[in-house]
Amino acid sequence: MDKQELKNLVAQLLREMDDAPESGPHPADASAEPLPDLGALDLRTAYFVENPADGAAFLRLKKKTPARLGLGRAGTRYKTLSLLRFRADHAAAQDSVFSLVDPGFYRDHDLPFVQTLCKDKDEYLTRPDLGRRFGPEAQQTIRSVCGSNPRVLLVIGDGLSSNAVTANALDCAAAIRQGLQLHGIELGKTLFIQYARVGASDHIGELTGAELVCMLVGERPGLVTSESMSAYITYRPRPGIPESKRTVVSNIHRQGTPAVEAGAHIADLIGRMLEQKASGIDLR
Repeated sequence: MDKQELKNLVAQLLREMDDAPESGPHPADASAEPLPDLGALDLRTAYFVENPADGAAFLRLKKKTPARLGLGRAGTRYKTLSLLRFRADHAAAQDSVFSLVDPGFYRDHDLPFVQTLCKDKDEYLTRPDLGRRFGPEAQQTIRSVCGSNPRVLLVIGDGLSSNAVTANALDCAAAIRQGLQLHGIELGKTLFIQYARVGASDHIGELTGAELVCMLVGERPGLVTSESMSAYITYRPRPGIPESKRTVVSNIHRQGTPAVEAGAHIADLIGRMLEQKASGIDLR
């Protein structure tokens, strides 16, 4: 068979495939059985070990952690459901890293937008240094919005998880704002930073002379959740400040510390930091 005959055979097969009727129910067919949502499975209550010696005790243990315990096995391999859930969580983590926060998030909630020196997501992931600095236009916006020498600034950065910011940042920020009012501290507008690394708060401190900057930022997602956010709080932030000078509140998500509870705690921490004029390992 020469090259032309092979081409003709492939073309004929493709025509026959196009003309063949579809088999099985169409996705839009109401009679088709919907697939279960694997992401809705609570790993704290999922237990797949057959004939356990003490299943009730193991279930009590599982309720204390979302770790993958008691998955069962088929021979030497995971069971199908366990493997599919693993792959679903891995896909969710990847999606959260590579996706952007929807513009409606900051537009609808009146969050002034600034972008670091990163041009796109690829550069953000490969050049962490650019995610800590701002260009001239963004610097002007920061100065205009934040003013000079504010006592406390609250900023939201997308970080490594867009899901975390969308799920937690607004509730946490509202709780922080309310808690600081009890300390007699009024916050100005909250900035939203795209392609943000934690060190971006240091550049903001340098630009504004802020006494304290609190950044809510999406953390690197894992297989337990793609919605984990942290708060990095720095007294007198400036470029080059040691990481040990920051106070961190981590694991802010619905299966960890809820956003509102974390916000109340962060507000109390900020009050202590302003009193002691310190953060990180210097805070007593």
